[in-house]
Amino acid sequence: MATVIAPAALADRTERIDLIDVRTPAEFAAVHAVGAVNLPLDQLSAERVAALRKHDGPAYLICHSGARAAQAAATLESAGIADLVLVDGGTKAWQAAGAPVVTSSRRALPLDRQLQIVVGTMVAAGTALGAFMNPWFLIVPAFIGLGLINAGATGLCPLAMVIARMPWNRACGPVTSCSRTPATGS
Repeated sequence: MATVIAPAALADRTERIDLIDVRTPAEFAAVHAVGAVNLPLDQLSAERVAALRKHDGPAYLICHSGARAAQAAATLESAGIADLVLVDGGTKAWQAAGAPVVTSSRRALPLDRQLQIVVGTMVAAGTALGAFMNPWFLIVPAFIGLGLINAGATGLCPLAMVIARMPWNRACGPVTSCSRTPATGS
């Protein structure tokens, strides 16, 4: 089982560790911890992690707030990688701790907020269509509700995986080309 570490404990060691950010390329390009490399959750595999490794010791996993990093750890542990450490609170906590980040003028909504917008829109539209057009449209919010139950019970959300693959969640070329200037804090 992966251990957890506070961002402040890593901030001065980023050149000597393997810090893997599992967010979408667009999220990563907008802001990421100095020294992190991007390996999106939907592309995660033991082989790709092994290819990215440059240092001995554990692989450190980070995402936006910690949920996707925990999911990545579970995936990698089931593939036989045991030496994993989760960055507590993700990039949000990293920034709050004043640890160094690379920022860009390009901003992407975090995947969880994109998911909330899509789910909210589908529920509202299905309910309105069911109320004013045809009651069969109420299947849409019911289906979304079942999907949320599944996501909560299993930790896997197929809709989030689809959203993560949308063009606006892809980097604007090599991820390093979207980054501008290293900054501290925000």
